[in-house]
Amino acid sequence: MTQRGTRRTLEGVVVSDKMDKTVVVRVERLVKDPRYKKYIRRHARFMAHDEENGCAVGDRVQIIEHRPLSKRKRWKVQSTLVKSTQV
Repeated sequence: MTQRGTRRTLEGVVVSDKMDKTVVVRVERLVKDPRYKKYIRRHARFMAHDEENGCAVGDRVQIIEHRPLSKRKRWKVQSTLVKSTQV
């Protein structure tokens, strides 16, 4: 059996769960401005596969790279780190 390569994992917050078995995760990162030497918050949105439909808006999740599942889905929800307190 061959060893699978290392897959990237990212942490983010679920911003949409309106699709079936899919969530949109917003991942934030800090980038240092080359001119002013201040850290700027940048974000990216990833569509991730959520097999059990267990994620809700506001949940903090960990996503992992995956094979292409659809046109824009290349990530899979690995685990839910913090559940949302929204009702």
